[in-house]
Amino acid sequence: MTEKQEVFTLLNGHVKMARSFYNPTSDAVWLAASAPSDAKTVLDVGIGTGGASLCLLAHFPDLQITGLDISPEMLDECKKNMLLNNCNINLLNADIFNWSTPERFDLVITNPPYFNGTPAKHNAHHNIDITRWITKCGARVKPNGHICIIADTLCAAKIISALDKKHFGNIEIFPLFGTKNTAERTIIRAKAGVKTGSSIHSELSMNNNTILRDGLTIDSLLSTLKAL
Repeated sequence: MTEKQEVFTLLNGHVKMARSFYNPTSDAVWLAASAPSDAKTVLDVGIGTGGASLCLLAHFPDLQITGLDISPEMLDECKKNMLLNNCNINLLNADIFNWSTPERFDLVITNPPYFNGTPAKHNAHHNIDITRWITKCGARVKPNGHICIIADTLCAAKIISALDKKHFGNIEIFPLFGTKNTAERTIIRAKAGVKTGSSIHSELSMNNNTILRDGLTIDSLLSTLKAL
């Protein structure tokens, strides 16, 4: 049997990742692709091994990113991946549920640990209260800043409800389809402190190569589709 390579890549080789006990999926690439282009400071809640943040830096190299994770093991792997990609992320070993800080960010991104099951050996969160998670993440967004979330579609109603209660508006919903007839993932992007309503975009394939390989952001992809 052929041994797996120690390093694999995302975004057609633009992001290098050391293979470890947790390897990012396409969720990380999609989350990074959902970010607006006007942010300067970013908080990645549950940064894990760094997949989403490193893809985000591939899109916008000048971003100042802070990565938060409860798991020291995850952060150790993230440090390896930072070195592989010659970039810097401010890493904090903290729990979003009790992290105390006055700092707010232009953008908060998160892929909540929405799966239920046996606790992971690397001490990351599992079986969380997703409403509380989104509420805590939303509290770290500056006025007129954005939050971007990717999660299982089953969680979408709770996420949107939590954002509404925290006075987020301009809520954009991007359904991602795989092989099923229903969306398997949903990206939700919202703006803090505005009252504009919600919009649901046309379905996108989870295997869309312009996002996963060519490195387009969702906004760039939608602009391209409108021009056709």
